[in-house]
Amino acid sequence: MTATGRPATRRQMLAGTGALGLGIAFSGALSELFAGTAAAGTLGRAGYGPLVPDPKGVLDLPEGFRYRILSREGDPLRSGEGPVPSNHDGMSAFEGRGGRVHLVRNHENRHNGRIPVPAVEGLTYDPAAKGGCTALTLDSRNHVLSERVAIAGTAVNCAGGPTPWGTWLTCEENEDKAGTNGYAKDHGFIFEVDPVDPHRTGAVPLTAMGRFQHEAIAVDPRRGVVYETEDAFEKPFGLFYRFLPHRPLGGRGSLRAGGRLQAMRVPGVPDLSTIQDIGAAFDGIEWVDVPDPQAAQTPIRLQDFGRRGITHAQKLEGCYWGGRSVYFVSSFARTGEGSAADHYGQVWRYDPERRRLTLVVVFGPDTDVQLPGESPDNICLAAGGGLMVCEDGEGAQHVYGVTRRGEVYAMARNRQNIGGPEEPEWGEFAGVTFSPDGDTMYVNCYTPGTTFAVTGPWRR
Repeated sequence: MTATGRPATRRQMLAGTGALGLGIAFSGALSELFAGTAAAGTLGRAGYGPLVPDPKGVLDLPEGFRYRILSREGDPLRSGEGPVPSNHDGMSAFEGRGGRVHLVRNHENRHNGRIPVPAVEGLTYDPAAKGGCTALTLDSRNHVLSERVAIAGTAVNCAGGPTPWGTWLTCEENEDKAGTNGYAKDHGFIFEVDPVDPHRTGAVPLTAMGRFQHEAIAVDPRRGVVYETEDAFEKPFGLFYRFLPHRPLGGRGSLRAGGRLQAMRVPGVPDLSTIQDIGAAFDGIEWVDVPDPQAAQTPIRLQDFGRRGITHAQKLEGCYWGGRSVYFVSSFARTGEGSAADHYGQVWRYDPERRRLTLVVVFGPDTDVQLPGESPDNICLAAGGGLMVCEDGEGAQHVYGVTRRGEVYAMARNRQNIGGPEEPEWGEFAGVTFSPDGDTMYVNCYTPGTTFAVTGPWRR
């Protein structure tokens, strides 16, 4: 999600061209994004109303909403295993017994991370790596009952996704090999995490799912196919993958049985950034076996996929399943960084039955600089029929909501200033997710690492 050495942001570029009055807005078939969700909960133009400044200077929310801080970096883990790690990122919520909720939260720590995930026997892959996940158990009122390490010794745990059988797949956005940055083992894998008892899953890399700069996953709940995005920072950019398990929908641990990893080829389209027209659709999508999923000598995106090549895209990030299709996000594309064309964000839909890929939403200059578009990142389907988007860029950082009619509204604003009084700076949001009953939105602030539970009149 957060990358070092980021070039000029959209807001900076707009200011430099005198176009600061422009902004980013959604356009396209917004109804596509809500496939398979409840029809209730469509909001008016104002969403839930304007954000109310938080007197504590932590989190601004609309009137009637309130937040509870569940966990902050540096505080002691309730398990006594060490401090809460830094760099809160991807997250998901799972239903527990008696109204309990289990949260699994990624920590995107690199080799020089501020507060590492504590090493725990039986849960640590590489003692030299500082990333991993922590797990929280909450009661029905969002009081924290437990907080502990769920996996340690992994690197740059960015996003991931839930499985239909109730586990979390955490993704390493890193492809360093043993000996690089002090690591003792190869990195760039997916790991399965049991939110109730992490020792059931341990710290076993799912090597058949590929070794690359993973971002997010989504599982087809009918076929068991796992879709994966790759957020590669340099050209050639990442690929969109599918993993065909030998034991589809086999439950906890079944992905260790292996499978086939394939990459998407859109005939005639080597770079998705060149497609700019909303509704553009491509039939006959091809899936090509990855020559070496372990990337023993060559990163997958650089491997030989034959004379017809493979399809790349910059900043492939969020990924989720809706209805009968998988959706994935390209946060932005910049020709100055190697993309074939520029855009401010795309959402693509792939229908596996029709083998059809469609560009359903784009972000582009429109009306208001405060609308989402500063690198749209995590996307979450809300239980009430809406969409939540985490903003990842410079300046003020928001969680935005989008109604079924395509109306955009601010849902939350981070007020924790990590800069100075003259040059304020705010950390991005990440890991937005909802409780199984839809009554609570959970979301992370990346820096300082903070996990919030937001409650209020969601069904208004």
